[in-house]
Amino acid sequence: MIILIILKPKLPVVLDNFKLYLSEKSDLTEAAIDKILKEVRVESIQKGEFLLSAGDVCKHAFFTEKGLLRAFTVDESGKEHIIQFAPENWLISDRSSIYFNAPSDLFIEAIENSTVIFISTEFMGVVSEMSSKFRKANDRALQSHIRQLQHRINQLLGATAEERYLTFIQKYPDLLLRVPLWMIASYLGITPESLSRVRKDLAKKNFKS
Repeated sequence: MIILIILKPKLPVVLDNFKLYLSEKSDLTEAAIDKILKEVRVESIQKGEFLLSAGDVCKHAFFTEKGLLRAFTVDESGKEHIIQFAPENWLISDRSSIYFNAPSDLFIEAIENSTVIFISTEFMGVVSEMSSKFRKANDRALQSHIRQLQHRINQLLGATAEERYLTFIQKYPDLLLRVPLWMIASYLGITPESLSRVRKDLAKKNFKS
């Protein structure tokens, strides 16, 4: 008896978010963008899997098509310090490691099962040559990243825990139900106990108002 095994064709990965990103940041035609999308490296990253580990040289920026990533450091005592979250439509990387070809201090990990696009400097260069609008948008994104880092440093040095938490909510409005509170506390540079007090105090203020 002959048994036929019918293999289902592998469905193409839908990159709607990255396509929209390229469309908004460039003046490329839809046909040109579709051609670019066929060349990009896309990977399915499982929850808990690392895209970058401390000590490795970062070679890519990572665009979150679907899912959630985080970047963090680990100090000598083993405590984690979260630097950034990257939900859908966000880019995350270690720019310093890429630019200076130096070992990274960061870990980049998937918090959820994620679809991630690996973006090399060569890719950015090619698209920049194709679109002056994209090149300008990329330069502006770099300056915006620097400004956000300066703001984050100022907050960690001088803002109250409540002010840091309110800024977090404004920056990451959809993450409160997607990440555990200890990760939010790590990002804010406070203890989970302090974060719980902040949330209780804000709840009381909102109830009174």
